[in-house]
Amino acid sequence: MDDAERMVAAMKPIKPVAPVAADRPLDPYLPESGNRGYRVSRYELDLTYKVVSNRLDGRAKVIATTTDVRGKYSLDLAPSMRVAKVAVNGRRPAKFVHRNGKLTVTPTEKLPAGAVLVFTVQYSGTPTPLRTIWGDVGWEELDEGSLVASQPNGAPTWFPCDDHPGSKATYRISVTTDAPFVAVANGTLVHKTTKSSRTTWVYEQPEPMATYLATVQTGNYRIRTLATDPVPQYGIHPPRLQEAFDRDFARQTEMLEVFTRLFGPYPFAHYTALVTDDELEIPVEAQGLSIFGANFCDGTGREERLVAHELAHQWFGNSLTLYQWCDIWLHEGFACYAEWLWSEHSGGRSAHAHAADAHRGLARKPQDIVLEDPGPKDMFDDRIYKRGALTLHALRLQLGDDAFFALLRTWTAEHRHGNVTTTQFKDLAARFTDSSLRPLWEAWLSAKKLPPLPSP
Repeated sequence: MDDAERMVAAMKPIKPVAPVAADRPLDPYLPESGNRGYRVSRYELDLTYKVVSNRLDGRAKVIATTTDVRGKYSLDLAPSMRVAKVAVNGRRPAKFVHRNGKLTVTPTEKLPAGAVLVFTVQYSGTPTPLRTIWGDVGWEELDEGSLVASQPNGAPTWFPCDDHPGSKATYRISVTTDAPFVAVANGTLVHKTTKSSRTTWVYEQPEPMATYLATVQTGNYRIRTLATDPVPQYGIHPPRLQEAFDRDFARQTEMLEVFTRLFGPYPFAHYTALVTDDELEIPVEAQGLSIFGANFCDGTGREERLVAHELAHQWFGNSLTLYQWCDIWLHEGFACYAEWLWSEHSGGRSAHAHAADAHRGLARKPQDIVLEDPGPKDMFDDRIYKRGALTLHALRLQLGDDAFFALLRTWTAEHRHGNVTTTQFKDLAARFTDSSLRPLWEAWLSAKKLPPLPSP
């Protein structure tokens, strides 16, 4: 038993819970994702990636604690990965079946609730993204390198996991790849070695992270330190894009300072903005870093709002992560409102001017979405972003600035590195006013019809 397993064994035992018949889905939006019977505390991933052939060989150690007694446990792993061997708690190989995106493992003996459960999985394959109603998600091969964009269910394309946003864990990610390619993953680079024509990069992510936020990026990149205060900030990009990067991300440090004042302390050890050599349809969110396509880095500064949007996700989405996907407005509505706040605090248009524009735009679109439960097909619809931001603006106008920003700082502090729900946000907001907020929530979150925009 290694140090990580001893740490889990020393944890307070989990109270046994009754098994759920047929293991009903953890989230109706993604009924095939996530698993019952255990709680993951840590992933240790040792990956070897051959860029030219897009070949991934992996050894994953998944450290967990059982929550009830059962004969089998499942992990999420895409069919493109082939499993060679599985062990449980370091013992002889366990029986397993890998079918339809589920790796089902049968330990040699049943474990009691509260026991240490460590899966060790050896696997390999040609990683490919999953085709979903939201587009391709997961590990994607680039012209020279690769990227990972897993939201909402692409993590199993490159490692076995409990793929549910409520299952947050710490990570160690080791990536060995061809020199001179750079491998970037979540967390702090703690070790780097080069042997022959291969380099191994080892990253440690100590803050709990949802599976969809885990990432590996490989490419011909230059790594630069952009700032050291209030936290270290790094830029990673192809050498050819350095001048454009410096112009497009020139105000990112100021953004971080503004958001720290408005939202509370930055929740991680550092922040990285990475630009790929390929074009991307949209930027990619990951914990501790944001990924932009080369098409968002042209030196004009025209995409500054997206720089602010992705940075804000470090608070709203990465540190505070939804428990179920119906609450996606807690991520995207807050990040969209952060765009307007940045504009307001950097000499641009006021948040209310942006809100008025957004309200006019939404009034011309179909009003058939319920913000607090939009359904899986529409959960990444732009109306969720804009109406979520409008909801926050309406709340700000009702509470007043002092109470509203105190609410946001309390929200990020009380749920730092945890999971959140809309109900929790409503309950917290009630502490910052003597007036009932029920009419506001019913109008903005529960009703399909767009309410009038309040006057400032």
